[in-house]
Amino acid sequence: MGPLLGHRIIEIAGIGPGPYCAMLLADMGAEVVRVVRPGPEPLACASPSPDLLSRGRRSVRFDLKRPEAVAALLRMIERADALLEGFRPGVMERLGLGPETCLTRNPGLVYGRVTGFGQDGPLARAAGHDINYIALAGVLAHIGRRGEPPTLPLNLLGDFAAGGLFLAFGVVCALLERVHSGAGQVVDATMLDGAASLMTFAHAAQQSGLWSDERGANLFDGGAPFYDVYETADGRFVSVGALEPRFYAELLERLGLDPEALPTPLDRENWPHIRERLAAIFRSKTRDAWCAMLEGSDACFAPVLTMAEARAHPHNRARRAFVEIEGVMHPAPAPRFSRTRPSIQGPPEPAGAHTDQVLADWGFSRSEIAALRAAQATF
Repeated sequence: MGPLLGHRIIEIAGIGPGPYCAMLLADMGAEVVRVVRPGPEPLACASPSPDLLSRGRRSVRFDLKRPEAVAALLRMIERADALLEGFRPGVMERLGLGPETCLTRNPGLVYGRVTGFGQDGPLARAAGHDINYIALAGVLAHIGRRGEPPTLPLNLLGDFAAGGLFLAFGVVCALLERVHSGAGQVVDATMLDGAASLMTFAHAAQQSGLWSDERGANLFDGGAPFYDVYETADGRFVSVGALEPRFYAELLERLGLDPEALPTPLDRENWPHIRERLAAIFRSKTRDAWCAMLEGSDACFAPVLTMAEARAHPHNRARRAFVEIEGVMHPAPAPRFSRTRPSIQGPPEPAGAHTDQVLADWGFSRSEIAALRAAQATF
């Protein structure tokens, strides 16, 4: 019932941003088929933690080093709306599956590519990971505490936000454009470009003199005492984000602080003193005690939760932000729609478990499937 119902997408299985993009599209109702290659897959239904990024999709196993497998995949591409791949530049071309070949077979195909540094440029063929892409994009330098090295924001910004989300956005944009033109095109998503785009607000602030290049000295990087995390009496943490004056005033009132007794927060020179006062107060009670006093108020407060705690939080439970499938908790599809409601189409399953079924559904006869197996193109 999701908004992408009826769209057929082929995912050349990889790691990180590609699978995440494919998961998002499948959650939105698209039929996504994963093409897996010989050999073990990282996290592929490994016990006890399944690879949640592979949920909601059937898979077919092809040995793309064999011409029969490439020919079979090109037949499938003729019926697809989009293709997703996340290899280094040139890999798909060497396999005989580059954009020119695929768009010749299917002129309406949206060919989605995600890389770290892009399809061109001096670093295009260099190896890298999330940390490298956000470093080069001018993001990593600005995350962390003053006087300390940059802090790694997991691999959320490069792999999943700048990579997977931007690829999904690009593919859907190209599908919308195809409605008018009837033509497919290549979507060149890079984690470098996406990370740079995510910093647009900060570039504006920095070039306007409102943002310092010094780490941990700004509004959103832990410099401001009213937008930070604080340790509680039990060694846990809470977050406050009282940016606006009225929210800051409510925070002080609920903490029992007289605003007249504190220096103005508008002067950054006063921030260390305000932070010292707030830190001392938050250390006086446990995290749960602060939740009872502040949660749900306009003090812009929330406890800092672990993943397990987040799954159990009453608000997340009421919103069904996490859903259970066969005993495993998944983050629910997002965003939500009033009419074409997305859903997880199924749990992760072993790679290549649906090869014969997928091929039959995509127009291959029993004898053709048997011939592919005999040629060891699929198995």
